[in-house]
Amino acid sequence: MDIISITLTMIASSLIFLFLAISLLMLRIFTGKSIKNSNYPPVNGTVFNQLLYFNRLYDYQTETAKNLPTFRQLTPQSSEIYTTDVRNIEHILKTNFDKYSKGEHNQDIMRDLFGQGIFVVDGDRWRQQRKLASFEFSTRVLRDFSCSVFRRNAAKLVAAVSELSDAGLPFDMQDILMRCTLDSIFKVGFGVELECLEGSSTEGSRFMKAFDDSNALVYWRYVDPLWKLKRFLNIGSEALLKKNIKIIDDFVHGLIRTKRKLLAVQRECNEKEDILSRFLVESTRNPEKMDDQYLRDIILSFMIAGKDTSANTVSWFIYMLCKNPLIQEKIAQEVRDSVDDGANVDEFMANITDATLDRMHYLHAALTETLRLYPAAPLDGRCSDMDDILPDGYRVKKGDGVYYLAYAMGRMPYIWGGDAEEFRPERWLKNGIFQPESPFKFIAFHAGPRICLGKEFAYRQMKIVSIALLRFFRFKLADETKNVTYRTMFTLHIHGGLHVCAISRAGS
Repeated sequence: MDIISITLTMIASSLIFLFLAISLLMLRIFTGKSIKNSNYPPVNGTVFNQLLYFNRLYDYQTETAKNLPTFRQLTPQSSEIYTTDVRNIEHILKTNFDKYSKGEHNQDIMRDLFGQGIFVVDGDRWRQQRKLASFEFSTRVLRDFSCSVFRRNAAKLVAAVSELSDAGLPFDMQDILMRCTLDSIFKVGFGVELECLEGSSTEGSRFMKAFDDSNALVYWRYVDPLWKLKRFLNIGSEALLKKNIKIIDDFVHGLIRTKRKLLAVQRECNEKEDILSRFLVESTRNPEKMDDQYLRDIILSFMIAGKDTSANTVSWFIYMLCKNPLIQEKIAQEVRDSVDDGANVDEFMANITDATLDRMHYLHAALTETLRLYPAAPLDGRCSDMDDILPDGYRVKKGDGVYYLAYAMGRMPYIWGGDAEEFRPERWLKNGIFQPESPFKFIAFHAGPRICLGKEFAYRQMKIVSIALLRFFRFKLADETKNVTYRTMFTLHIHGGLHVCAISRAGS
């Protein structure tokens, strides 16, 4: 047999193998899923169809949800149910909390990056972290320390934007906000001055890029049927993910070791301000369970919550203000009316007190309206541990995922009215006073027993940063014609950044 014949035989064999593999995959996907049974949510393809619209995934889900408030996509193992029905969300997150968990599928995908952190685990580990975190966020020490950090870094942010404004240069607002919030969360979380905003920490910048890229690469696993094989062979996206996670691990473990040494010589100090110091003290009481790897996982969870929620939201907030200049000026006026001016930026920042923040209802409403349309976590959910029936009447099988579409929910007329897609802070105000909505309707901070403990922490940071920026600058998009959209990942980053120009409000 000549070489050509052998080659053709090998190609034919490979094609036959590929055909059989695809056939078996399709058979597994479509078998036993009750596809034509109207008791189950209508089928809208398979999760692998998401590859066709991955870059606009949340908008595709929004278009689908306008006609199908609850629908499902098929996987080889189960069905993934997606819903915008507020009743269903309260059902899985609160009423039947004990019947739903993160699920092995989600944990398998997320474990390499988030390990045993609070966003991944269930049961005793979740309860332990929840209890410890709940205590930490309720302490006055942490609240006062974090506010002083937020004010100090917001002043540095003003200085950085001033330089760009004076030079008349457009800049990436999302990048500069990411650096600012990363500095803040590392100081509050680790007690470390990272100085990413000043550009002096190349190691910190590497860490930030590695973390954001890992966020996107792990999310890609949800639509990549070959990710486990690629991880085993260490190729493609999985090879890149492995490199990024090594950068993250080396950086965080180095900080933990350094912090342990510092604490060893600071035994006389009982008031530990930063979160890592307080966790390290706790770990001495339970060193077997709270080892360095576990601490790494906990701190990374705090970091994504503290950095991404605030930086992403304020980025989208500035974008919304650029698109709605009258609202931008209305908030700027509220800032002038609420905060006493000082002789300089530092004095102005010192005048931002808790009482000041509480008075600024319109700013709070505008940030909340931003989160309604651009939630930091655009999609989240649970996995059913037993057969169940949702309030809308659809059945759920054991092992099915049930996900709420936070991004889509903010755009549903049947939830928010005919102006659902409009940016209108006034919808949150009654006689000028902010009025909250049910957390199952406004789901940006999750809801039920797992509702975000750092909600008030995040609002304080976002308000302080926003006050600083809008007191000293007016913002406009660098290019009004450019389409601004998101990067598909766990958190809603602006794809390619948000390029703006800042005009000084000096003298106003």
